[in-house]
Amino acid sequence: MSQPSMTYRLGDRELSRLGYGAMQLAGPGVFGPVKDEARAIQVLRDAVASGVNHIDTSDFYGPHETNKLIKKALHPYADNLCIVTKVGARRDEKGGWLTAFTPQELVSAVEDNLRNLGLEAMEVVNLRSMLDIHQPKEGSLEPQLEAMIKLKERGLVRHIGLSNVTAKQVEDAQKLTPIACVQNMYNLANRHDDALVDTLANQGIAYVPFFPLGGFSPLQSTQLDEVAADLQATPMQVALAWLLRRSPNILLIPGTSSPVHLQENLASARLNLSDEVMEKLNGMN
Repeated sequence: MSQPSMTYRLGDRELSRLGYGAMQLAGPGVFGPVKDEARAIQVLRDAVASGVNHIDTSDFYGPHETNKLIKKALHPYADNLCIVTKVGARRDEKGGWLTAFTPQELVSAVEDNLRNLGLEAMEVVNLRSMLDIHQPKEGSLEPQLEAMIKLKERGLVRHIGLSNVTAKQVEDAQKLTPIACVQNMYNLANRHDDALVDTLANQGIAYVPFFPLGGFSPLQSTQLDEVAADLQATPMQVALAWLLRRSPNILLIPGTSSPVHLQENLASARLNLSDEVMEKLNGMN
């Protein structure tokens, strides 16, 4: 099996398929400031220096803390760096997750992202459906998409993506505006979006899975550990490598606050999974 291409187009940018998710740069529970700011800044700078040009974030990480840290570490940004955010949620004073899904709340969220990141326009903003906080749920997203379209017309958003959505919601959204990417939960053990991944690949649309290693049963974890041991890699590296080979439109955003773990994640792109290993891993689902 040949190595997959390590770039894919998102919006107007050719991105490294192995990006960086900034979620873990906030405090515990993605709330409050990072514990070690100097190390977090080093991770961000190391990621960019290693060729990562796709950073996934949100202003509700912290809230505000993660975006301010990104700005402190990387601003002024390299021309090829693409920062992608998401809107639709907010935090209460204790760190609880709340819906922030009215058109005005979405406008305010985009403006907060721009201010805290020090940007004049967001390259991509993912509208996260909050019809169900934990998983995709059918229902109309038209009022929210209309607000996003108006932000695009104002030049504050260049491309619109979707998150936590069903295949039907993607199809309905495409009748209103071009969709640059879809960000849903998907990994080796949770493959409910298999058909959607393939549909989007055929349309040239990026798919960005979150929780790339999560939800494994004890048996599946044992099988993954065995494959990793045979390849002299970590289970996370194998899981990321499987995603990179699963479909060429998959963009990965694993997160970490550790410089060492960052390099381990990036090394997964160099892990060559044979057809036999892929078949074994596919059979775990």
